[in-house]
Amino acid sequence: MNNQKGFTLIELIMVIVILGILAATALPKFVNLGTDARKAALSGVEGAMRSAATLAHAASLAAGSSVVTIEGTAYTMTNGYPAVADINTLTGVTGGNYSTATAGTIQDTGAATPASCQIVYTAAGVGTAPGIVKTDSGC
Repeated sequence: MNNQKGFTLIELIMVIVILGILAATALPKFVNLGTDARKAALSGVEGAMRSAATLAHAASLAAGSSVVTIEGTAYTMTNGYPAVADINTLTGVTGGNYSTATAGTIQDTGAATPASCQIVYTAAGVGTAPGIVKTDSGC
């Protein structure tokens, strides 16, 4: 009586081939995680910028002044919202992968194209909110 247990060589090879095919189809999904992470982080920075502008606007309305002091620092308001020169400081994004060298613009320096992975703040007009535009095509 031949009572052997186990897998044949063909069965083992088929399992390896199937695992290889599954790995090849799943790999591109994991390769793109860096881009997705940069886009999500940039969305967080956009939210921080919008919140900073809204909070400074509320402080300006409460104070009835074009200069408000937040956490000991005086900020100039333009039409009731933070001036372009002050928004980067108010947003609180410093160092890391972000460049705040240009007033009103925050770029992700780790992106393939930093100029296409940025947030740009433009001053508020009379009776309008400031413009906050996120570009994440180059993240």
